[in-house]
Amino acid sequence: MTESKRILVAPLNWGLGHATRCIPIIKALQEHGHQPYIASDGVALSLLQKEFPNVPSFKLTSYKIKYAAKGKNFKLKMIWDSPKVLKAMAKEKKEVKQLIKEHELQGIISDNRLGVYSKKVPCVFITHQLNVLSGNTTWFSSKMHQKIIKKFQACWVPDLKEKPNLTGKLGHLKKSKLNIVYLGPLSRFEKSDGHIIYDLMVLLSGPEPQRTLLEKKLLKELKEFSGQVLFVKGKIEDEKITKEITLTNGKITVFNFMQSKELEKAINQSKFILCRSGYTTVMDLAKLEKKAFFIPTPGQYEQEYLAKRLDKQGMVPFKKQDDFALDELKNIINYKGLTSLNSTINYESLFEVFSSVKENSEPTSTSLST
Repeated sequence: MTESKRILVAPLNWGLGHATRCIPIIKALQEHGHQPYIASDGVALSLLQKEFPNVPSFKLTSYKIKYAAKGKNFKLKMIWDSPKVLKAMAKEKKEVKQLIKEHELQGIISDNRLGVYSKKVPCVFITHQLNVLSGNTTWFSSKMHQKIIKKFQACWVPDLKEKPNLTGKLGHLKKSKLNIVYLGPLSRFEKSDGHIIYDLMVLLSGPEPQRTLLEKKLLKELKEFSGQVLFVKGKIEDEKITKEITLTNGKITVFNFMQSKELEKAINQSKFILCRSGYTTVMDLAKLEKKAFFIPTPGQYEQEYLAKRLDKQGMVPFKKQDDFALDELKNIINYKGLTSLNSTINYESLFEVFSSVKENSEPTSTSLST
């Protein structure tokens, strides 16, 4: 039997995708006898606390990244915020050091949190972006990201190594010295062939202010929709709030958020999905084999790339946020939709990385030093 390990799982708070794709990993840790610990900030932390109320959780320093209100200013805003991010990374590294010491942690799984790393325990980095698209600076942002990944014992990519795959050039390198392990697509959901209740499901997520801007735009556009709409705002709050908006020929049922099981059921019961083209959403919809329409977050190169790639493959249509209008949804029927890429993850083999003893590791204390 595998020796039980105390493993820290720390997703980036950038929308909900990084946190939600950690859900199956946290469950797998528990199923294999390990003790997961959760660390993040903001809505990512709140979501995982609701999903795993009995798992110890800790708040890390926030990167405090906000999107520009206009997509064309995205890169400039990221450059402007970079000193703030570097400062946050330094702080979270100290926080992780303290957590390792206090709770005798024996491993780390960081989903794109660049400062969640320690030389004292085996560390794994999860990302679908081995190449970080940033326009004419892609070569630089990719090399910098790969340099950070190189510090970790392994890099887990939630996609297939061979074609067909979901990430394309994002998650694949022609040559690399990184220890890359392809997991296959990760999703917390399971497909069911239930009765279709909703003609359209709107599934929002992502950082502000773009999430709110899209929410307002879509609620305005949907006033002329004919049919039943389920509208999930993706706002993780203390209490679940629902309301109904009556349409001339239908109804919009609005939720501020849904937890995994409820969301899984709702997506399965929806004919079409209208959402961002974030990679975790793509993986979830592929697992559930849904037809969708994508509106990439303005200025986010990764989402724009994924949307264009899936459109070109005849799977999912997309439109830029400023150009979207309700009648665009009729194009969904001309696309084949997303299909599941079957793969099985050998978690027992995957978690063996935490059985290795690092050369410069030291015994950890059960209490904080004073």
